[in-house]
Amino acid sequence: MDIRKLQKIVVNALEDIKGKDIEVINTTKLTSLFDRLVIASGDSNRQVKALARNVQDKVREAGGEIVSVEGEDAGEWVLVDIGDVVVHVMQPMVRQYYNLEELWQVTPAQRRKQQAEQAAGE
Repeated sequence: MDIRKLQKIVVNALEDIKGKDIEVINTTKLTSLFDRLVIASGDSNRQVKALARNVQDKVREAGGEIVSVEGEDAGEWVLVDIGDVVVHVMQPMVRQYYNLEELWQVTPAQRRKQQAEQAAGE
């Protein structure tokens, strides 16, 4: 499946369940393991689980495959591995603590460039 289509499916699935602060990071120049990192927040364990489940359901409906899912039991941080896209759904305090955006060293200038590239590709 085309990476832009897969990314759009994931973001739409997160928006459907009112995911907050959805961030898409293009990692093609940072790692060969995956092409996109999608990070979103949910307000409660229940919402985090629902967001992750909706991502899985929508990807499968579109013919995609889920490689693995981690953290569904606790619901504070659920990772959904879709191969080319890795989705992290977290509660706000967990997200703030781990700060994956900083870990992947995406500067504001890089983020604006990525967003412009993604908008041009849609």
